[in-house]
Amino acid sequence: MSTDAFSLPNDVEQLKAIIAQDRSVMAQHQLVLAQREAVISSLEESLEFKSRKLALVEQQLARLLRKQYGPQRERIDPNQLTLFTAEELGELIRELEQDQADSVSLDDGGPKALVDDAPDKKPKGHGRRPLPAELPRETIVHELSDEERACPCCGRIRAEIGREVSEQLDFIPARLKVLRHERVRYACRDCEEHVVLAPKPPQPIEKGLPGPGLLADVVLSKYGDYLPLYRLEDILSRSGILLRRSTLCDWVAAAADLLTPLYERLCDRVRQSQVIHTDDTGVKMLAEGQCQNCKFWTYIGDSSHPYVVYEFSLTREGKNPSRFLAGFQGYLQADAFSGYDQVYSRGDVTEVACLTHCRRYWWEARHTDVRRAHDALGYIGRLYQLETEFEQAGLFGAALQAARAEHAQPILNQFEIWLKREQLLVLPKSLIGQAFTYTRNQWAALCRYVENGLLAIDNTLAERMVKLPAILRKNMLFVGSEQGGHRGAIHLSLVASAKYNEVDPWAWLNSVLRELPIRLANSPPDRPPDLDDLLPDQWRKAHPEHHWKIEEIRKKERLRSKHKKANKRPR
Repeated sequence: MSTDAFSLPNDVEQLKAIIAQDRSVMAQHQLVLAQREAVISSLEESLEFKSRKLALVEQQLARLLRKQYGPQRERIDPNQLTLFTAEELGELIRELEQDQADSVSLDDGGPKALVDDAPDKKPKGHGRRPLPAELPRETIVHELSDEERACPCCGRIRAEIGREVSEQLDFIPARLKVLRHERVRYACRDCEEHVVLAPKPPQPIEKGLPGPGLLADVVLSKYGDYLPLYRLEDILSRSGILLRRSTLCDWVAAAADLLTPLYERLCDRVRQSQVIHTDDTGVKMLAEGQCQNCKFWTYIGDSSHPYVVYEFSLTREGKNPSRFLAGFQGYLQADAFSGYDQVYSRGDVTEVACLTHCRRYWWEARHTDVRRAHDALGYIGRLYQLETEFEQAGLFGAALQAARAEHAQPILNQFEIWLKREQLLVLPKSLIGQAFTYTRNQWAALCRYVENGLLAIDNTLAERMVKLPAILRKNMLFVGSEQGGHRGAIHLSLVASAKYNEVDPWAWLNSVLRELPIRLANSPPDRPPDLDDLLPDQWRKAHPEHHWKIEEIRKKERLRSKHKKANKRPR
């Protein structure tokens, strides 16, 4: 209430009433102002919350779009990433200047580098590889007619003085043949009794149509070349043979049942390893109403047990790897899936984490916190660069363990100090906060590879092998039943183990399907047959002519590409 001083009454009581009224109005104004400030503060908090939520949704959307449509490689611009700190670069420069001043040569007992820094030789062109000599040849002679052979100068017929030879590769459609089994029957001509019939060797499918070679081709086409059976039905029809996919499916099932003892032997051998790599991928199984989400698990043994086995399960519960790894003692290299905790809790299995999974968290957070994300990627990049140098130097076993302890462990110590300091400054639920949380929670398992030269820095081996059922899933869409999933795991294990040991998978399967029925038929019921010589690595030693060269070439190409990228990184 606004009043003029001259208009105020002289009565004290009236003045008190006016003052009380003004104070009441001011109190109301302050209350309204406080309410408005509270509303503004609430709106600001709501706006900030929605902004953070929008940023999180945008990050998730970008991640999903990249996963669906973007490149799979997690590349980093080298200009954004310094593998060494300024202090380390300065120390490196001082060391190089000192080495140059001393002029110490390698022959005089000077320090040796882990790798030769000499410039790479000029790479040779791919060229054309010579065609195998064992392939049949058909010679086609190209001659000139008598008129074309006439000499344009004197008109005489020109004589042949040599030939220019070139070879061209042609294709003949696969041919099928019929194996006609004639069992000779014998009898005594004198007494006309005691008739005997020559026995027929046990077959992969008794009284079945397919021979071992055709059965091996059907299995390999489905689980090695990832061809659905309806496509194989079309391929066989081009050779004039009509085989329905239901028949082919029965053959595949019968082959899996026959190969089960060899699959179980592969599993036993993998469990004898010191180090096992494992991972899983999803697959759908037909069920009433809606397909059920199931899993294929992969387990890869160490270099002394070089086999790849798969197992099918209806769920992703920890009881599945715990059941398969019963009796295993050693290192288990896997991702941070909590289901493996049942295995680690036994006390005889040591957890080894994957640095690639850890790196993925930092790479996804590189746009939200550029400095911290690239600092972490720098530490990880230095660790991977050391692994490449160790590999180029041919270090393994105890020598690799000593090199890691000398060169990698100090970097891990610096990384840990940086993690503890910087984690206090980020929001826990942000992408960068999640990267900190994952790395700190898995830190002991991430550093464990330094303790043993048999361990790898990451679990990419299992990730590469788990792609096989993932590719199969894209072509077959689902498994028909639980039994079908188990049979699929058997065939995947055999084909993957053959490829992993650089064995021609068809030649090996053909030999196994011929030999295994005979051994199973002749073995005592209480004692399983010895199948170790049929394992792919052992079989290859006895059949070196079936070395699968394409897998060896691919390994060399991957290694060459890896080293080439490593040599381009700043040092």
